[in-house]
Amino acid sequence: MIPSDTTPALLAVTGKATARINHQQQQRITRLCIRCALLLMQYGAESAVVVDLTKRLGLALGVDGVECGLSFNAVTLTTLYQGRCITTVRNTVHQGINVNILVQIQQIVLRTEEAKQARQFLPNQDEQDKLIDDSIKQFDEIHKSSYSDNMVSLFVGLSCASFAYLNGGDFAIAATTLLAAFVAMRTRIYLASHHFNTFVIAIITAFIATSLGASAYFLQLGTNADIAVAASVLLLVPGFPIINALSDILKGYINMGVGRWMFATMLSLSACVGIVIALIFLQIPHWGL
Repeated sequence: MIPSDTTPALLAVTGKATARINHQQQQRITRLCIRCALLLMQYGAESAVVVDLTKRLGLALGVDGVECGLSFNAVTLTTLYQGRCITTVRNTVHQGINVNILVQIQQIVLRTEEAKQARQFLPNQDEQDKLIDDSIKQFDEIHKSSYSDNMVSLFVGLSCASFAYLNGGDFAIAATTLLAAFVAMRTRIYLASHHFNTFVIAIITAFIATSLGASAYFLQLGTNADIAVAASVLLLVPGFPIINALSDILKGYINMGVGRWMFATMLSLSACVGIVIALIFLQIPHWGL
């Protein structure tokens, strides 16, 4: 027999009551947990972090358990309370890496857990609603602050120019690389803001970076123009997705790991296509360090 909504849930492990939750409150908790999982997925968290923080948030809000299933473009989540299950599925879209948002979500979960531990008595219905409302408000107040597009492009250009210099390029080669990477990154951000396909963006960005870097050939800048061409496209190396893919595979999230690995592979392939198109268009017979 399933207990009524007015009785507390008993955890099987400790036997301690956690909260009194009605069906509507469980629905709100489910929506909040799936929102947490989606934000973590969209902004580049590894799968183990997504599952862990989502479960901790649900438990802190009073449900007996949270089950979370991840795929590359969707999240399936179930909350459990007194034998009652609510399941929801949401599609997710990759938004790029934003560690600032990931840290803010982790802080929200920690504050919710602290609020749970500070309670000495079981919350009534109004107190439970207030706890859920406070968590929703914190998620609403997540600020997606970021650096200006020009600043991001400038520092990307400086990093590529530094690699060119470390690989034996002189000042002219480094300056050419800086300009090529800056323009390519600025174009990449512009296309992303207009929701172009990710792989099309990689092709166009690689073409622009290679074309501008190859200007060192035609203007006879520096002693080794190959360095400028190679260093200009380093901004397209998908380092973060590859690291996340390997981490997911090693931690048992095979589906997510393979999906992220294929995504990173397609990004690399798209960049190669853009480079080859530029080399053919400019009739450069060789390219390499």
